[in-house]
Amino acid sequence: MQPGIQNERGAVLPDATSVQSKKEQVAEMFNNIAGHYDFLNHFLSMGIDRTWRKKAIKVVQSVQPKRILDVATGTGDLAIAAAKAIPQATIIGADIAREMLEEGKKKISNQQLSPRIEMMQADSEHLPFEDGRFDAVMCAYGVRNFEHLETGLAEMQRVMRPGGQLAILEFSQPRNFPIKQLYGFYFKYMLPLIGRMVSKHSRAYTYLPESVQAFPDGEQFCAILTRCGFTAAKARPLTFGVTTLYTATRK
Repeated sequence: MQPGIQNERGAVLPDATSVQSKKEQVAEMFNNIAGHYDFLNHFLSMGIDRTWRKKAIKVVQSVQPKRILDVATGTGDLAIAAAKAIPQATIIGADIAREMLEEGKKKISNQQLSPRIEMMQADSEHLPFEDGRFDAVMCAYGVRNFEHLETGLAEMQRVMRPGGQLAILEFSQPRNFPIKQLYGFYFKYMLPLIGRMVSKHSRAYTYLPESVQAFPDGEQFCAILTRCGFTAAKARPLTFGVTTLYTATRK
């Protein structure tokens, strides 16, 4: 099996020749690029990622949450933005990559948000929280990295209270000419090259377009959310369909 193709569970692996599970590979990969992650995120998206996060937070604000969970928080950009926009909320950012969390803790401390944001190493498929604990659950560009997508989504549903709000940002594939062709070229050729030059990691930014291509975006993902116990699942394409904001509530 060659790097980037799907295994028998349908999950794209960072390196399909490795004996490690996808979960282990993803944690190792993000630990290796943690120091460059924020710069590359903002540079490769030309800063538009900040606008995407604001749109997700606006959805979460609708339920006036007091307790928010940010799954696959990485270095905490979404959690930090939410803390600033929703002053009554406390936030837990969960991620499996320890080095990403450490980078996030530095940012949170520098912005004096430590009393309101807790960064925790945790597996998205086995969240260490009781049922219904959170008013809202959010995730930015992490669900496609789940080893078992529906297991992770079901956990997000479990820890959300009835009537709680879900907001997920994930990359998607534009359908219309010429954005589809331009995006495809940039994502397949330019992004991996720039990512490799800056991060010195040979697989991280090749895995990204491969995982996006394999991800069941749009209405397919909404159907999966419904199977996992969410209701009113909707997909809202952003920036010509480069990314999609998924929203849903818990029954």
